[in-house]
Amino acid sequence: MKVTDEHNKRIAKLTFSSVYPHYKAKVEKKGRTKEELHQVIRWLTGFEDDSLQEFIDSKATFETFFQNAKLNQNAHLIKGVICGYRIEEIDNALTRQVRYLDKLVDELAKGRKMEKILRKEGK
Repeated sequence: MKVTDEHNKRIAKLTFSSVYPHYKAKVEKKGRTKEELHQVIRWLTGFEDDSLQEFIDSKATFETFFQNAKLNQNAHLIKGVICGYRIEEIDNALTRQVRYLDKLVDELAKGRKMEKILRKEGK
């Protein structure tokens, strides 16, 4: 599926606080914890719990969220399809970063081992 400019604009304006409860519910429903979710988010973005809470409280957009993130150097190893989009084919950097997060949350919810989710070069 091709990502459109409209889709990219919609993603940029979406607030992290509106999506976070869905991430949390998804992983908890499958027996994973909020702490594991935060570990995955921290790996991808570098944000500690207090920073995450600030983004939630301020209703920051995904654009602001990822502008402030220090993306993990191995984020490019996140591949596959999420929400009908092949991650490695997404041209827009912000949309790709949001899909990275979606993919990691999905893998966590599906019971994938944490050492597989938190990718390392050469694995």
